[in-house]
Amino acid sequence: MRAFYTILLLVLSNTFMTFAWYGHLKFKEMSWSKNLGLAAIIFISWGIALFEYILQVPANSIGFKENGGPFSLMELKVIQEVITLSVFVIFSLVFFKAETFRWNHLVGFIFLVLAVYFVFKK
Repeated sequence: MRAFYTILLLVLSNTFMTFAWYGHLKFKEMSWSKNLGLAAIIFISWGIALFEYILQVPANSIGFKENGGPFSLMELKVIQEVITLSVFVIFSLVFFKAETFRWNHLVGFIFLVLAVYFVFKK
């Protein structure tokens, strides 16, 4: 169950992270944000990123082997990276219609899956 909660929290935290890091690139399309300066955008992004940390820290704490979780530190990091890239691909395809998912991206993901396999291999 700890593995499930860890992965769920990582998915949610990475969703907030992606919106904090890249969501502001769509602000110019929203009437409320057209006149915002960079400082305001940074503070809005920090506010969104706060939720990333609220979810990320417990995810790592719950999932870490030395805290009773199922994952080593290396395993946690690889899981987090794969989730980050997966969330980012979905985000970019949904919110940035001009972005495309090409064959080389697929090959890269295959290599990431192989990375997960090798990191978890005993």
